[in-house]
Amino acid sequence: MPKAILTLNAGSSSIKFALYEHALRSQRLISHGAIESIGGTPHFTARAMDGTVLERRAWQRRAAMSHEDLLQPLLSWITSHLGEEALTAVGHRIVHGGQLYHQPVRIDGTVLAELEKLVPLAPLHQPHNLAAIKAVSSLRPDLLQVACFDTAFHHDMPAVAARLPLPQSYVDSGVRRYGFHGISYEYLIGRLSALAPTLAKGRVIMAHLGNGASLCAMRHGKSIETTMSFTALDGLMMGTRCGSIDPGVVLYLQRERGLDPAKVEHMLYHECGLLGVSGISSDMRDLLKSQDSRASEAIELFVYRIVKEVGALTAALGGLDALVFSAGIGEHASPIRSKVCDALSWLGVEYDRAANDRHETVINTVHSAVHVLVIGTDEEALIAERTADVMRIPSQPRQTTSLSI
Repeated sequence: MPKAILTLNAGSSSIKFALYEHALRSQRLISHGAIESIGGTPHFTARAMDGTVLERRAWQRRAAMSHEDLLQPLLSWITSHLGEEALTAVGHRIVHGGQLYHQPVRIDGTVLAELEKLVPLAPLHQPHNLAAIKAVSSLRPDLLQVACFDTAFHHDMPAVAARLPLPQSYVDSGVRRYGFHGISYEYLIGRLSALAPTLAKGRVIMAHLGNGASLCAMRHGKSIETTMSFTALDGLMMGTRCGSIDPGVVLYLQRERGLDPAKVEHMLYHECGLLGVSGISSDMRDLLKSQDSRASEAIELFVYRIVKEVGALTAALGGLDALVFSAGIGEHASPIRSKVCDALSWLGVEYDRAANDRHETVINTVHSAVHVLVIGTDEEALIAERTADVMRIPSQPRQTTSLSI
């Protein structure tokens, strides 16, 4: 009977999952899928590698369903699909690890309590990540659960890059630049190292462009700077998030427009970005198809902010050897890649339009001063790999609390 690792990426409206066969030194993807439309009419779909639907279930009523309600069908399906004892561990994507967690870790009561304290730093993601942990603990208390952190990859950024210009008392309490999308960036630098080992050791900017978007500057495969900061609200313009904004705007909204902190937070996370500028959609696919001038304005601003931040990160790196596009927009929206590359011609970026339109891995011309690549990210694969790493390390006895919910 094969042993298996389940990965979970729990968000506010969906729970993405992947199931891997766990061998001694490798993990093979068995199936993947999602529980979608949470808060509306939820439905669960599991697919084989070739896209064949293996299981599908839908709830016909709009009802408030807990993560436990939603994950029960998934765990039951895994049991029926692989056997009672097959599932050995669950690896979770956890957005924020704070200053304490910068490696994957076994989840127990102490770890969970520490992660709860970080909810104010990632209010859009952390509560849902932790809800999935609690649900699995309730449904399958025997399972090992492992937390993999989006902030971990940036933990060793240079101190000058991590520091915010605030009084020391705030810095001492953990107010610093953390950075996010680290699971994706760790996977991407691993793929680049396999494709072009020498290039991966050079000056590289990774562009994780999706509904959430950020850039990461790497040297020798390590993060030295990134666009997201204390929260996942900073940096690039995103689907519904504003990205970098003058703090004075927040003060103005509260003082002059009468918005309380909760309303400001909701607006900045849910009503800005591509959606706010266009008034049409947060989905780049919709905007690229639209003839509305507001869609064009949103695209123009999205690209402008990327190009501006690439310039800043290139300065931090002292030059640029490679630019890598990834995630939903980065991998699939060739017009966005074209606009970014055109605007970076001053850096010596030259790209092959045909190769770009075909979504090839290498899209730069032979004369380009900067290598330009498109590499698909796979956060689930990295979570499975890191969960397997933790499984190989014997559990150390210590004074701790059990994970009982």
